[in-house]
Amino acid sequence: MATIEHVLGDITAQDVDVIVNAANSSLLGGGGVDGAIHRRGGPEILAECRELRAGHYGGGLPTGQAVATTAGRLGARWVVHTVGPVWSDTEDRAHLLEACHRNSLRVAAELGATSIAFPAISTGVYRWPVGSAAEIAHRAVADAEIDLVRFVLFDRATYEVFTRS
Repeated sequence: MATIEHVLGDITAQDVDVIVNAANSSLLGGGGVDGAIHRRGGPEILAECRELRAGHYGGGLPTGQAVATTAGRLGARWVVHTVGPVWSDTEDRAHLLEACHRNSLRVAAELGATSIAFPAISTGVYRWPVGSAAEIAHRAVADAEIDLVRFVLFDRATYEVFTRS
């Protein structure tokens, strides 16, 4: 069973095997966590993402799925990209957010990783309520077969919600 940590800080500065990127389906960079990972990780990440788009993921990465690339210039060995769901008041998409975490853990385990850092997936521009996201994330990683699962939260309010969940 994994040790679960909560850190207030910058996910791109984490010294772990895997950093999870809350990517958009294009895999070609964007804003928020995705943009920060691509900027700090350098062009190697984008180059591998372009290869993925030219191959199996020509239509983009489906919501809830996960795929790995190099971490480029980051301190991690790999970046696992996952596409979180957009919040909906009318449709329950919790299973997709849970799948982001579970599939990221699966990919990390297949790589031989022993440590992973997650952001608060879908809580930014995808508007997922932080309390709900924290509960889903913790439930999804509870039985992880990896040594360390770290949630890296960018702001104090999100950090406090995650540490209470």
